Amino acid sequence: MFKKDDFKFGVLLGILAPLLSLVAYYFIRFKAYPVRDVLHMIANNPPMVTAIVIPCLVLNIALFTYYVNTHRDKTMKGIFLVTLVFAIVALILKYVITH
Repeated sequence: MFKKDDFKFGVLLGILAPLLSLVAYYFIRFKAYPVRDVLHMIANNPPMVTAIVIPCLVLNIALFTYYVNTHRDKTMKGIFLVTLVFAIVALILKYVITH
């Protein structure tokens, strides 16, 4: 399954990896709090956006590196696109929260 070289597959991996990281981060760091309270904490503390986004993007960076090194360019491009969009959305969200 992971040997496939397809743009859509890269997009799927690029979406699933940060979601998996986000769920893991929630259970490691915030499992004592309901999701609603965590979202409220994030809204009131903009540096938390960065603290949450970085672990989410690390898994995408690892996937991106793997697919670059194995010369699966189509999959790599899908992962890169989602990573770029995710990072831009995070920056916009951080800007909106601070202003």
